[in-house]
Amino acid sequence: MAKQYETVIGLEVHVELATATKIFCGCSTKFGGAPNTHTCPVCTGMPGSLPVLNKQVVEYALALGLAANCEVNQNCKFDRKNYFYPDNPQNYQISQLYLPICHDGFLEIQTNAGTKKIRIHEMHMEEDAGKLIHDEWEDCSLVDYNRSGVPLVEIVSEPDMRNAEEVIAYLEKLRMICQYLGVSDCKLQEGSMRADVNLSVREVGTETFGTRTEMKNLNSFKAIARAIEGERERQIELIEEGKAVQQETRRWDDNKEYSYAMRSKEDAKDYRYFPDPDLPPVFISDEWIKRIKDSQPELQEAKSARYEKEYGLSAYDASLLTQSKHLADLFEETVKESQNPKKTANWFIGETLRLLKDRAMEAEELRFTPKHLADLILMAEKGEVNNQNAKKVFEKIFDEDVEPKAYVETNGLKTVEDTGMLESVVDKVLADNPKTVEEYHSGKTKVLGFLVGQVMKQMKGKANPASVNKMLMEKL
Repeated sequence: MAKQYETVIGLEVHVELATATKIFCGCSTKFGGAPNTHTCPVCTGMPGSLPVLNKQVVEYALALGLAANCEVNQNCKFDRKNYFYPDNPQNYQISQLYLPICHDGFLEIQTNAGTKKIRIHEMHMEEDAGKLIHDEWEDCSLVDYNRSGVPLVEIVSEPDMRNAEEVIAYLEKLRMICQYLGVSDCKLQEGSMRADVNLSVREVGTETFGTRTEMKNLNSFKAIARAIEGERERQIELIEEGKAVQQETRRWDDNKEYSYAMRSKEDAKDYRYFPDPDLPPVFISDEWIKRIKDSQPELQEAKSARYEKEYGLSAYDASLLTQSKHLADLFEETVKESQNPKKTANWFIGETLRLLKDRAMEAEELRFTPKHLADLILMAEKGEVNNQNAKKVFEKIFDEDVEPKAYVETNGLKTVEDTGMLESVVDKVLADNPKTVEEYHSGKTKVLGFLVGQVMKQMKGKANPASVNKMLMEKL
């Protein structure tokens, strides 16, 4: 009988914090910018320059730790992690090994298998390194220190995940919490959220872990899922062939769907960690923790529960509307304007989410004015524009944020309420389709839909379908 294997996965997630300035200096953290323009002696590691801790970094890390049910190290400190790499200007990175700011937390995730608790080993603050740009043409490498010193929180999970679905659910939950708290935008494509996957396989039923590998260069959830599948298969193949899995760091190439070895994995002792002599320990008082706790915004679970209670929405609809803070904020603004939560929810779930999917957009990219959608909902309710045309108008609001009333007028989409004109069109359609009328009278009532369609066609979609239906029934 073939052996059954279990995948064991733990994640190291780096989240870039949304502070205006870097962790130990006053340089801008803005993404983009010409190379080496957001730099100073501190973040380029000049001798004699001294780091000064950005208080906002501590506040963001605390907020995230509390939201992830972590314990807080009220006395935490920074350490130097020593390694030489061209994008690391000081030849050490300021991080936290011995006393990280937060530890022993958890996140609850939902998958098809139900609810699962993923434990968080620790969270620590650290600085980012610069970026190497390899120039193929000139056959040289250039370094950009704009990113050097950008504040990060590294979230290290326990090896509690067993498949790609759980990994993605955990990352999505983490990203959602960061966005709700406003501590990071978590854009994977810009590198403000990066996940390294530690993965090993073992026979089902065994307690001991297999040899793990760490995979880097994962910049989308799809790439992470593909990398997990690819690495799982590679390790099983090695074991089946009687070969040993090497503990190493591997780089995932998403185009080739293949990972290759970068370096054998170092241990903490290889980094020669020691307390940073330039930075005093950080004392976090009970009052400080209380203040952060009290200022935490309403997170997704609480918001979802409120939508059920306050707006009478189903649990499923409420969870869809709160999956992104930006989407939830837009929805609430639109409800204020429309005073119709149920109808507004239908427009968001039916049309907004459909268009986001069609356009391959993130909810954070939505830019339409809530009042414009609310006005359209009211127009559709009053029958001033029929449902089919309302959807066309919403597409314009979604793409260009047009003012619906003006757009409907200009493009002649207003419903025609002229009953005399409607009656003459209904009479003509009935006269032109005697066979269909006969079928209707012989009991085939389904043909009514065809007749409604013919009238709508003649009216260029400007009639109210309910009025057309009513008039046809009366005539028939």
